[in-house]
Amino acid sequence: MNLTLKQLAELVGGTLTGDPAAVVTGAAGLPDAGPADVSFLADAKRAADLAGTKAAVVIVPKGLSADGIAAKVEVPGLPQLAFAKVLRILERERRPLPTGLHPSAVVHPSAKLGAGVAVGACAVIEAGAVIGDNTVLYPQTYIGTDTVVGKDCLLYPQVVVRERCKLGDRVIVNSGSVIGSDGYGFVQDGGVHHKVPQIGRVVIEDDVEIGANNTIDRAALAETRIGAGTKTDNLVHVAHNVKVGKGCLLVGQVGIAGSTTLGDYVVLAGQVAVSDHLQIGSRVVALGQAGISKDTAEGAVVTGTPAQPVREHWKIQALTRKLPELFADVKALKEKLK
Repeated sequence: MNLTLKQLAELVGGTLTGDPAAVVTGAAGLPDAGPADVSFLADAKRAADLAGTKAAVVIVPKGLSADGIAAKVEVPGLPQLAFAKVLRILERERRPLPTGLHPSAVVHPSAKLGAGVAVGACAVIEAGAVIGDNTVLYPQTYIGTDTVVGKDCLLYPQVVVRERCKLGDRVIVNSGSVIGSDGYGFVQDGGVHHKVPQIGRVVIEDDVEIGANNTIDRAALAETRIGAGTKTDNLVHVAHNVKVGKGCLLVGQVGIAGSTTLGDYVVLAGQVAVSDHLQIGSRVVALGQAGISKDTAEGAVVTGTPAQPVREHWKIQALTRKLPELFADVKALKEKLK
């Protein structure tokens, strides 16, 4: 990367204070930045973090007085969002995408590949699959029969998308994730667990990112759906028939049991477990390790197991710490009553 500060300011839509001809070649956090790096300050309240940085230029919130630094670019929006635009340039340089069709890839004659599609070594694309323009399939990816993958998608090594699933445009799936695995459906009879065939599919809408080692099960009959703009962390499990709304954030080790519906912009923090056949309202926030066992109203903030409103939970925890003292008081009262 070789950007003049003038080009940098134009890239992020900011106002430059400093030498427009100075050049940056890298990016780093404030403590680690060198004299050829661009950095950023996320919040004006943390302006003290600027002290001592060696960065060539710092992207800062609009109106921030930043004395003592070499140069600054003020942006009207979020500095970290502006910084992400710079990182995209570095990403393209440091992580070049595969191109073309590798000779060892196995593509069924009936599969359809759009313009600019790249297919890596030992990838497999089954019959009737459709891959949209400019999508990249890294080595050892698997695309099942009649599956549709949209435009500008990025599937990292060892991703599996099984039969008849559908991915929208600009979907990213990180390594080791399996989309369309069989849902966990069994019927017990005479002490034997009989498998219920899972003949539905998974639909993932536009601009979704799936973390590494996710498992998203196909529906028993209809579809499991992940809404547009949702982002999942690593090790997330979404069971069959689940519906996840738009813009949700599912953090590491979240598990959602079958046939549960999440509204839009739900946040499930690390290790949250959601029981089956529930309705979770839009903009619900569940704090880490919450266990949700009943329907949850829109906008609720919950924690604990079973999950309850966060303020109520904190009150209970505060009272719990007083139990030894309370027990001693009750014991003393019982002695007096004797």
